[in-house]
Amino acid sequence: MTSSAPALNRIRVGSAPDSWGVWFPEDSRQIPWQRFLDEVAHAGYEWIELGPYGYLPTDPVRLAEETARRGLKVSAGTVFTGLHRGPAVWDDTWAHVSDIAALTQAMGASHLVVIPSFWRDDKTGTVLEDRTLTPAQWRDLTAQTERLGHEVRERYGLEIVVHPHADTHIDTEANVTRFLDATDRDLVSLCLDTGHYAYCGGDSVKLIETYGERIGYLHLKQVDPEILAQVVAEEMPFGPAVGRGVMCEPPAGVPALEPVLTAAQSLGVDLFAIVEQDMYPCPEDKPLPIAERTRSFLRSCGL
Repeated sequence: MTSSAPALNRIRVGSAPDSWGVWFPEDSRQIPWQRFLDEVAHAGYEWIELGPYGYLPTDPVRLAEETARRGLKVSAGTVFTGLHRGPAVWDDTWAHVSDIAALTQAMGASHLVVIPSFWRDDKTGTVLEDRTLTPAQWRDLTAQTERLGHEVRERYGLEIVVHPHADTHIDTEANVTRFLDATDRDLVSLCLDTGHYAYCGGDSVKLIETYGERIGYLHLKQVDPEILAQVVAEEMPFGPAVGRGVMCEPPAGVPALEPVLTAAQSLGVDLFAIVEQDMYPCPEDKPLPIAERTRSFLRSCGL
């Protein structure tokens, strides 16, 4: 019997430093970048993200040599922004973005993942600002994000994909759809992280079916529903929640990834689907076996 599901031939799968417990440019609890590159290639991935700027070499010639000899290619860079704070933060934001965008472009990638700033500290849980934006802050967020999309495209030829994320202002279905409805589809697309969206109560398949033209990139991730229920009940910050194991190895959690991938394939566009399993911090020997099993699972899904 043959499957009626579409072949997932429009989706390119990869992984990222995040799946090796890497959250920061430098941290004694993280594995060396050389080992990450060795292991991600050994696990069977061809595409990677740059991760936090400065973790991998920032010299494009050296990075190109290191990735090429392992058969790896770069799909995207990542930037962190606080654009709801308005034009006053533009210069500092651009200084951060431009270096990363230049490296991303030099590596032949075409996407820049944009993560909003946290409203509470992901390590300490300290509340940094109100978790609810004012109407004026929403206007600044959308206008400045459109500006970022325009400038990144004009100067570096990259497309921005905004990443809804736990403990940020773009998190729940209501906030994600509000953000999409208020931004120009030609300038701003979405990086749909299936784990973060489920963490915040969203339905990834529904979002793809409703806002398919805005989905420009995927992060594949799952949450453990039992641990998530504890996290929500305790109002736990994201960092400690990761330490408790809220992000789990596929296919043990939610959402089921096969329906998400099928919905994404049905859009009829080429998409990256980058595996991220937040595990900061983690034992150095833990990521590789998980990465190998996850890659095997995704092959069983058609990737």
